[in-house]
Order: sequence, then C-alpha cells, then structure tokens
Amino acid sequence: MSLALAIIIGSQLLFTVSDLLARHYMPRQGFALATFLSTWFLAYFLIRTMAMFGQLYAFTTIELGKSMALFGSASIVLANVLGFLVLKEVLSPKEYIGGSLAVIAFIVLALY
Repeated sequence: MSLALAIIIGSQLLFTVSDLLARHYMPRQGFALATFLSTWFLAYFLIRTMAMFGQLYAFTTIELGKSMALFGSASIVLANVLGFLVLKEVLSPKEYIGGSLAVIAFIVLALY
C-alpha cells in the first residue's frame, strides 16, 4: 500500500504541476492553435500522460472508493500548498478550514 500511496501522491503532484503550467501560459497565449503547438503545451501533455499512468496503476492496486478518496485529499492539499507557495494565493481562514474538513473526510473514507 505504501508504494501505491507514493504513486498517488506523485501522480497528483504531476497533475498539479501541469495545472500550474496551464494556469501560467494559457492567459498569456489564449485559446489558439499556436498555443497547442508550443513547447510548453508538449511538456504539459507529457506530464499529464505520466500522471495518468500513475493514476491507472493506483486504480488497479487500490479499491476504487479508497483510491478516489486518496486522490481527492492529495489534490486539495497540493493545490492549497502550491497555490500559496507558487501563485501567492491566500485563502480566508474559513476556506482553509473547509479544505481541511474535506481532506479529513476523504482520509476517513479511505480508511473505512
């Protein structure tokens, strides 16, 4: 289970990195054909493909409900941490509490 958990966290981290790439470049370049032919989009696509293979591995080794709960909690934590550290986004205390409650709920579901 520890290898599967590491793959879940790694896959979710790759998805989050690719989301940060898209969030950085898409507003600047827009939704145009040239955007999808650029180098950053190729990197975005390759990162997401690697993350998808990790996700598929997790789906084959962990029950669906547990894997989705773990992906959900990893997604919330990574999005909040990287949003704060990289994008300099600061949420209100109420939003951090809500995110924390969601993570706790996902972890309880995964352990149940």
